[in-house]
Amino acid sequence: MTSIGGAASSGMVDWNLAVATATRLVRPGPEVSRDEARAIVAELRRHAKSSEEHVRAYTRMATDREHDTPVLVVDRPGWVRANVAGFREILKPLLDKMQERRGPGAGPAVLGAVGGKVTGVELGMLLSFLSSRVLGQYETFAPATRDLPAAPDGGGRLLLVAPNIVHVERELDVDPHDFRLWVCLHEETHRTQFTAVPWLRDHLEGEIQSFLAETDVDPSTFLERVREAVQSMSGGRPDTEEDDGGRSLVEMVQSPAQREILARLTAVMSLLEGHADYVMDGVGPAVVPSVGEIREKFKERRQKGASRLDLALRKLLGLDAKLRQYRDGERFVRAVVDQVGMDGFNRVWTSPNTLPTKAEIAKPADWVARVHSKTDGAAGGAHGED
Repeated sequence: MTSIGGAASSGMVDWNLAVATATRLVRPGPEVSRDEARAIVAELRRHAKSSEEHVRAYTRMATDREHDTPVLVVDRPGWVRANVAGFREILKPLLDKMQERRGPGAGPAVLGAVGGKVTGVELGMLLSFLSSRVLGQYETFAPATRDLPAAPDGGGRLLLVAPNIVHVERELDVDPHDFRLWVCLHEETHRTQFTAVPWLRDHLEGEIQSFLAETDVDPSTFLERVREAVQSMSGGRPDTEEDDGGRSLVEMVQSPAQREILARLTAVMSLLEGHADYVMDGVGPAVVPSVGEIREKFKERRQKGASRLDLALRKLLGLDAKLRQYRDGERFVRAVVDQVGMDGFNRVWTSPNTLPTKAEIAKPADWVARVHSKTDGAAGGAHGED
């Protein structure tokens, strides 16, 4: 296995141990023959390529080839390795800050090594759980590794998790070829968003780093948050779990400043997810014959969830908020396109100032009034939050 942690493995999180734990615990994918697996991978690559043309034509977004990103078809362990690399990159400033708070001395160093291994194991357990649920993912901050290439500027790749796509298409009993293309349309929209809007990655990274910089959490609290998530997954979380107000992991460590940043991040993520759903539904009827059946069955699957434990973990990790982002964001995009057309909607990508606020996601007409009331040279105004 390729080492991703290096010297950092002995710090707050043993990243290599996280990968090893997740890889050991990850559930096997659906049974397919070697020839069938090769055919599935080849088809997903073809669909990803064709989706590129469909999405760009529908969205009228011109992608910047200098910021183009690779498309990788991976298995569950491959998804784990890619995400650990991304987590390590984006969390490094926070973990360095927490490491500094330990202070000098042999005692803290020993505790750091032990704590890093504990966190590595528990993070690995979480990733093994999630690795069977993700169909595709645009990894925005992924550094390139020997096994997992990324964009030349140091980040970005599209992952299609083949065993999960096959598992869901069989579970829903839908046409596999249509379903694979349908998934690729959604994920390719995310890839288009970041390749057509080069400033978007830096903007998101800046917001996330600002959020992490405001985090004032001691190492033991950090470990406890991870432990709570693992207990929820394993059934060890007590039935009184709602006593904390049903907060997610992210919400548990918020300061007032973080809440403002999180509101802006929530609005952006709602926009990105809703836009991908809107485009997938818009392109779908022309190229995916059974799109109506797929959409209905998939929507029902999203709403139901797999089990009580799955729902508890989704709440703790904030994944239930992601489901709301799909719904609220899609409504925003649809309302704006209905009012000002696709070109009018694409004003959203002009700069961070033209991104919708959290309040505007709920009231699209307010975004239209703010952005389209300006001249082309001065669109946007202040990007405030309620």
